[in-house]
Amino acid sequence: MMKLSLLAKELGLDFEGRDFEVEGFSTLENASPSHIVFFNDGKLSQKLKTTKAGAILINEKFKDLVPKDSVALVCDDPHLYMAKASKFFAKRAFESGENSVSDKASVATGVFIGKGTVIEEGVVIHPNVTIGANVKIEKGSVIYPGVSVYDDTKIGKNCIIHSGVVLGSDGFGYAHTKTGEHIKIYHSGNLILEDEVEIGSNSTVDRAVFGSTVIKRGTKIDNLVQIGHNCELGEGCILVSQVGLSGSTTLGRNVIMGGQSATAGHLKIGDFAMIAARGGVSKSIEGGKTYGGFPLMLQKDWLKQQIKISKFFKKDRK
Repeated sequence: MMKLSLLAKELGLDFEGRDFEVEGFSTLENASPSHIVFFNDGKLSQKLKTTKAGAILINEKFKDLVPKDSVALVCDDPHLYMAKASKFFAKRAFESGENSVSDKASVATGVFIGKGTVIEEGVVIHPNVTIGANVKIEKGSVIYPGVSVYDDTKIGKNCIIHSGVVLGSDGFGYAHTKTGEHIKIYHSGNLILEDEVEIGSNSTVDRAVFGSTVIKRGTKIDNLVQIGHNCELGEGCILVSQVGLSGSTTLGRNVIMGGQSATAGHLKIGDFAMIAARGGVSKSIEGGKTYGGFPLMLQKDWLKQQIKISKFFKKDRK
C-alpha cells in the first residue's frame, strides 16, 4: 500500500483530487477504487469510461475521458510511468513463515516452503524444490526435483511438474525511455494451473502483469516450452517442445502446436486448431483447421507452395 500523493511525488507528477492508499495496479475492467491503472489506447475508451479505478495514469489527450470518481495522473507516456510505479508495489518474494502442509503429503528434505502456502493431501514434492509464499498445491499433484514455484501460484489437482520447471516468475516486460533505457515492469499478477496439467522439464510459465496467466484443465506441455505473461490456454491443449507463446496469447480448447512453433502476442487461436512444427502465428486464426509455415497459412497450401518452390529451383539448376 502507498499513498497516492507519495506515489505521484516519486514519479514527479501533479494531481488534483482525493488522496488514498493505493493497493496496486489492476486492469481497467477489474480495478477497484483502491487501484491504479494506466491508459494509452484509444480503442479501450469505453472501458476507461466505466472503470472504477481510483487513479489513472493517462495522456493529456485522453484526460476528458476519465470518470469523475477517478484521479487523473497526467503524463506523456503512461506505459513508461506504469513501469516506474510498479516497483513500489513489488512484494518481497519467497518470504518464510507459517504454512499449512497436510500430514498426508510427502515432502522431501531440502524443500523450501514459503509463508501462507497450502499443500494438500496426496501431494508429492521431491528434493530441492522451492515453493514461494501464498502458493496452493491441491490433492495428488507431483512436483519433481529442482522446480521453482513463485509466490501466489495455484496448482490444481493431479498436476505433474517435471524437473527444472519455473512457474510464476516475472514475464519479459519492459517500458522504454526515449534515450533507450529499459525500465522493468514488476509483475503483480499470478499463475493458475487447473487440474491434470502436466509440464515438461525446463519449461517456464510467467505470471501475469495484472490478473492471471491461466492453463486450463488437462493441458499437456512438453519440455523447453516458454509461455509468456497473461496467456490463457484452454482445456486439453498440447504444446510440443520449444513452442513459444508471447504475452497475452489466448488458445482455445484442444489447440495443438508442433515443435518450435510460436505466436506473436495479443492474439487468439480458435478451438481445435493445429499449428505444424515451426509455424509462426502472427495474427488471430479460427479453429478447426491445420496451419503451417511463416507467414502462416493453411498447411495444405503451404505444402503446395513448397512443391512449387522445389520445382522452380530444379528448373533453375537445369
